Amino acid sequence: MEAAMDLMRRMPPGRAETALNALLSLLPDHSLDLLSQVDLPLQVSMDKESMKEYILCEYNRDADSYRSPWSNKYEPPLEDGTVPSEEMRNLEIEANEVFSVYRDQYYEGGISSVYIWEDEDEGFIACFLIKKDGQGKRGYMQIGSWDAIHVIQVGPEEEGAAHYCLNSTVMLSLTTDNKQSGTFNLSGSIRRQVTSPFPSYLPHFHVKWPLVQEHLY
Repeated sequence: MEAAMDLMRRMPPGRAETALNALLSLLPDHSLDLLSQVDLPLQVSMDKESMKEYILCEYNRDADSYRSPWSNKYEPPLEDGTVPSEEMRNLEIEANEVFSVYRDQYYEGGISSVYIWEDEDEGFIACFLIKKDGQGKRGYMQIGSWDAIHVIQVGPEEEGAAHYCLNSTVMLSLTTDNKQSGTFNLSGSIRRQVTSPFPSYLPHFHVKWPLVQEHLY
């Protein structure tokens, strides 16, 4: 397992899915560990009700269906699909609106999605996702992609403070084919973890703290 993870850390994001499938065939006894620890480039779907795009990941998946953060419905339709409580859903709606504005201003486009659900330890977990594909404005970049996955776990409040644990993965891929800038292919990924307590009375800090961490990348 250690050797497999070491290999995946060195694998270009564009080849990560092929490499993961090969490892699953070689190490079937470690399938659950591999699937839970290896991040792949994000996929996108369209919410037919709101006509907004949203990101697919393991955190909004139930069986073979994915829940949209805009309509809170699964596609393909799933009658008994897991949905957040009313409190978590309201926070999820607010987080998607805030993160969408941040993404539009900072990335000048792209797609973002936020998914929030209850944790077994009386806290909650939120997944903040950003995907940006396309060419550079100056025409030097032939193709490029940025995939950011931030999973934050907020523990129960103790003595007026909430404990935050954030796991972030960022995958970057750049390809240029230009006489001025030269030709190169650059890709890679980075994974980091941050833990910190913060006063629970700070308004809407659950939503804003991941934005601060995302901006640091």
